[in-house]
Amino acid sequence: MVSEEDLNASRTKILDMLPDSNLKEISDVVFGEITGLLKSKSCYVAFVDPENKDSVGISFSHLTEECQMYEDMGEARFKVRKDGSYGGLLGYSLDTGKSLYVHDVTRHPAAHGLPPGHEPVNQFLSVPVKFDGDILGQIVVGNPDEDYNDQHLHIALEIAEVYGLVLKKILY
Repeated sequence: MVSEEDLNASRTKILDMLPDSNLKEISDVVFGEITGLLKSKSCYVAFVDPENKDSVGISFSHLTEECQMYEDMGEARFKVRKDGSYGGLLGYSLDTGKSLYVHDVTRHPAAHGLPPGHEPVNQFLSVPVKFDGDILGQIVVGNPDEDYNDQHLHIALEIAEVYGLVLKKILY
């Protein structure tokens, strides 16, 4: 599993990018670090737009044909609903402020299926990115080489804490 030394190296790598790097550059490093540490094949790193509260994926795996279009646009934007929620399993951490991992994504009560053409997701781990209790973003990983467990969740929360500092400094 991941050592504290490896986790600290990832934290430092991300924080050392401030103040000279932009959010996309830092988010790409968060993407690389979290997928490497958790041995996950897919990832979605997002921030909550401070103006309209949309969830904005800035670094993400290409799991649909539309992902290249979103990459070209520089973001994959998921509009917040009129009731302030995001919905679905992808929105669960943003809606509840809770972290989770599931081994069978079809069995979670928030799951409502994948969009047409979306590659399968066999496991799912999501953590909200917070600063001072406010949800500023989200990190999601899926399709791991090994089953997610509490240690994977701990690692994701540690990286999310660092990303929260980044988002606070750059966006809020």
